[in-house]
Amino acid sequence: MSSNAGVEESKTPPIVSFISGGIAGAVEAASTYPFEFAKTRVQLRQEKGVPTPRNPFLVVGQVFQNEGARALYKGCSSLVIGSVAKDGVRFLSFDIIKNAFADPETGALTPSRNMLAGMTSGIVASIFAVTPTERIKTALIDDARHEKRFKSPVHAVRLIYQEGGILGIYRGFAGNTLKQASATAFRMGTYNILKEFERARNIEQSTSVNFANGAVSGIVTTYATMPFDTIKTRSQSAKGASTVEAFQSIIADGGIKGFWRGTTMRLGRTVFSGGILFTVYEKVAAVLNPMFKN
Repeated sequence: MSSNAGVEESKTPPIVSFISGGIAGAVEAASTYPFEFAKTRVQLRQEKGVPTPRNPFLVVGQVFQNEGARALYKGCSSLVIGSVAKDGVRFLSFDIIKNAFADPETGALTPSRNMLAGMTSGIVASIFAVTPTERIKTALIDDARHEKRFKSPVHAVRLIYQEGGILGIYRGFAGNTLKQASATAFRMGTYNILKEFERARNIEQSTSVNFANGAVSGIVTTYATMPFDTIKTRSQSAKGASTVEAFQSIIADGGIKGFWRGTTMRLGRTVFSGGILFTVYEKVAAVLNPMFKN
C-alpha cells in the first residue's frame, strides 16, 4: 500500500467530523456549565450597590444559596445548542482545513499549520454558530441578576432582535471572533501537535492519553485567550456594548489584571472540557468512521 493510500484511509469523513464534534460539544457544555456560569458572572460589570465576588467559587455558592441549583444552569440550553453547532462546525472545518494543509505524503502538519488551521476554523465557527448563541447565553445570565426581562432563550432572542435587529444578535462579534480564532488555534493546534508528537513515537492513543492531551490544550488556551473572553463577555451583556466600550470598562474596573478576571473558573472548566471534548470526539468518531468509510 502506498503512503498516499495510508493517508487517505486515516482521514475522517466530513459527516463524521461534524456529528462527532456536535455530540462532543453538547456533552462538554452540559457537564461543565456551572463553571461557565460563574466565570461569566465574575466578568460582567459590577452594578452599584450589588457587589459580585471576585472568587468564582463564592459566586457558585452565593447563587446556589440565594437562587437555587437551577439558577446555575441559566442559559445552559442556549450554550448546549450553540456547542452542538459550534463544535460540529469547528471540527468539520478544522479537519477539512487540516487535510488541505497536510503533507501529501505523510499527512502530518507542522505546528504553525496546525495553529493556522485552528484559527481559520475558529473564525468559521464564530460566524455560523458561536457569536449568536454566546450572545443569548451571556444576556440570559446578565439579565437574571436584576431585570429578569427574559422568560426563556427564545423570548430573549425575540426581544433582542426587536430592539437591535440582527446586529443585536451579533453584538460582540469582533471580540467573540478574536476569542474563537485564538482559542481554536491554541486548543485544536495544541491537541494535534501533541498527537503528532505521540504518533511519531508510537504512543498509543488511549482514552487517558486523549483526555490528558485535551486538558493540556485547555490550560494553554485559557491563559493565552482570557483577555478576548473577558471583552466578549462585556460586549454581550444584557444591555450590550461595543468592543471598544467593553475594553474601556474593563480597564476602568480592574486595570490590566481585569482582562484575566474569571481565569480560575475558566481554567477549571477548560481543563475538564478539553479532556471531555476530545475524548468524546475520538470515541464517537471511532464508532462512526467504519460506517461512513464503507
